[in-house]
Amino acid sequence: MQWFPVQFLSELPLDHYVVLTCSHTLWLVLLSYLIAVFGSHITLTIAKQASRTANTIMKRVWTVLGAICLAGGIWTMHFIGMLAFKAPVSIHYDLSVTLFSFLVALTASLIAMHYMTMQAPRMLQQILAAVLIGVGISAMHYSGMTAMQSVAKTYHHPGLFALSILVAISASYAALKLAEYFRDGEKRNVTWLKYSAAMVMGAAICSMHYTGMSGLYLVVPDNTPLQLRSADNSVQLGLIIASITFLILSLSLAAAWASRKLEEKEQDLQRVNILLHQLDQAQASLEQIAHFDPLTEQLNRRGFNRVFNAAIEEHTISGRNLAVMFLDVDHFKRVNDTLGHDAGDELLRIVAQRIRSSLRERDIVSRLGGDEFCIVTSIDSDDALLPLANRILEKMKEPINLGERKMVMTTSIGISRFPQDGVTVEELIKHADLALYQAKADGRNTIHVFKQHLTEKASIELQLEEDLRQALQLDKDLKLYYQPIIDLSSGEVTRLEALIRWQHPRLGLLTPERFIGIAEANGFVELLDKWVMQQACKDLAIMLDQGYRNTKIAVNCSAINLTHNLLSESISDALQGNNLLAERLEIEVTESTLLSNIRCVKNQLESIKRQGVSIALDDFGTGYSSLTYLRRLPLDVLKIDRSFIKEITESPQDREIVRAIISMAHALNMKTVAEGVETNAQLSLLVELSCDQVQGYLFSKPQPMEEIHARFPPKRPVLESAYAKF
Repeated sequence: MQWFPVQFLSELPLDHYVVLTCSHTLWLVLLSYLIAVFGSHITLTIAKQASRTANTIMKRVWTVLGAICLAGGIWTMHFIGMLAFKAPVSIHYDLSVTLFSFLVALTASLIAMHYMTMQAPRMLQQILAAVLIGVGISAMHYSGMTAMQSVAKTYHHPGLFALSILVAISASYAALKLAEYFRDGEKRNVTWLKYSAAMVMGAAICSMHYTGMSGLYLVVPDNTPLQLRSADNSVQLGLIIASITFLILSLSLAAAWASRKLEEKEQDLQRVNILLHQLDQAQASLEQIAHFDPLTEQLNRRGFNRVFNAAIEEHTISGRNLAVMFLDVDHFKRVNDTLGHDAGDELLRIVAQRIRSSLRERDIVSRLGGDEFCIVTSIDSDDALLPLANRILEKMKEPINLGERKMVMTTSIGISRFPQDGVTVEELIKHADLALYQAKADGRNTIHVFKQHLTEKASIELQLEEDLRQALQLDKDLKLYYQPIIDLSSGEVTRLEALIRWQHPRLGLLTPERFIGIAEANGFVELLDKWVMQQACKDLAIMLDQGYRNTKIAVNCSAINLTHNLLSESISDALQGNNLLAERLEIEVTESTLLSNIRCVKNQLESIKRQGVSIALDDFGTGYSSLTYLRRLPLDVLKIDRSFIKEITESPQDREIVRAIISMAHALNMKTVAEGVETNAQLSLLVELSCDQVQGYLFSKPQPMEEIHARFPPKRPVLESAYAKF
């Protein structure tokens, strides 16, 4: 039976017999196994290298190189195994058929490398590939055996023939699985494990060859001279082929190792580049955090100072002028207090966008903190300043939607110029801030350009702050003046309004308008109010001892102090410390104080009222007068502002307003006090309108306590002459 190029042994010819004395050279068998192991090791290494290479061309190059190494290893193992074969006849090998067998091995190896480098091949694909590769290796083996030239004819045992093909397929499948195993995961790069796998793979390849060889039969004619021998020059040929193969495989292994090292270095370089890129990103993020405000995305104070310094250096060289605009949002605190801080943040974002849209791209915008913004812009002349500032003011007046409310906000702007008003960042910002302060003092929603006198004014304010602190600490130079309040029904002094004065060592006697704002701005108005309360109670205790039995003291309370929880306790301490009844004290608050925080103020006033202290509303009519808070708050007295009394005799409108206020107060069970009474005509009209009490220069200016004692003795009616006329 014959299956080209393989013949199977069925029965011997009559003139032939079977040669039974064939054998193998042991060291060549061992050499063939070592070549199979070496080739397997290189194939696994190159397969892993090819699978990890991202470059398509290099991947193909490695695949071809791996196929050549695998084919060379298998073919060399086969050829040396054939050289190891010893038969009692002369054997030669046909070169063309031998080379053809190598091409068959190369084809099978290309298929093997293709599947070895595939990412996650399916089981069916691996089985099909193993079959193709195993059949290819078997074809290489049996085509290589047909290259044997001898007087003997070759026959094969059918069972061992089939077993050799099955071994070839199994070896191929094992090779694919080993390649997949070593391709996945870095920790599978253990050297001894890879060598062990190569030895197993080499043994599987050799098993196929020697299984096939064990089923080989040589049949020679009768009378053929026999002598057990190897192929001619088998030792030299085997060593030469093995050496060349080892050299080629070693070079391939070295190339794979060098390529892997180069790739690892390239990967390390890529990782370094990635780290450098991440570092650049982190540095950019830190730069953003360090120099930009996260809320408005504008420069913060640190970033602004750096950019501003660079702008000053540039304009110093070029000789051009700079303008610095310092601005903030008028009454911004009301937004936070009424709508919450989230609405305040949204407002600041909108303000920053509007400022940015009003300027040129090269102009500098910064949020310095809170609602304070600073702008730096190049100008050719001062004539360009006001149009730019007015453009910002008008932009700010556009309605803003915050939640469900539409609001119109305004801003105040202070301006300083480089180099006229300063040559450093600190000077220019300080002078722009002083100009902003003046703009707010001028009524807000306006612009003020820095003038030198503002520095002098600020210096005086600073000195006054230090002097006022010292006066409070040493309890000197502060005095209380009193203005009497006359009851129109009895004509007597029923209350004295305590008014603080400061006898400054250099500036003379200062009224509250000159220094109360300094105390409020610098956080010690509470100490000032506490001093007034204590001193007024001391003076009242002295007056009671001198016979002023029905007299009260009225003390003004600042808006800031009224929102503090300690006010009620401070009043209680002052009364108890001077053994006074609470009914002897009256607290005066203004309408603007009530509007600042109506809920907190209401709680404070109720706490004070529970002590027995009466409460008066000062300057009524000048603010946002509301019947709501008159009804809700525990008020005892309404003080009609002097602006209505001044023209009461000539203006019917003022007269009717005063009449309405008095009627409303009486309807709410409150007494009325008319401030600023300076003429008998005003007094007569107020009596006619049923006003309860009056105070003003007609009776007395604010005087020290000694003058009050002299001019207004106890139990002496002040209005006796007036009553005689009525």
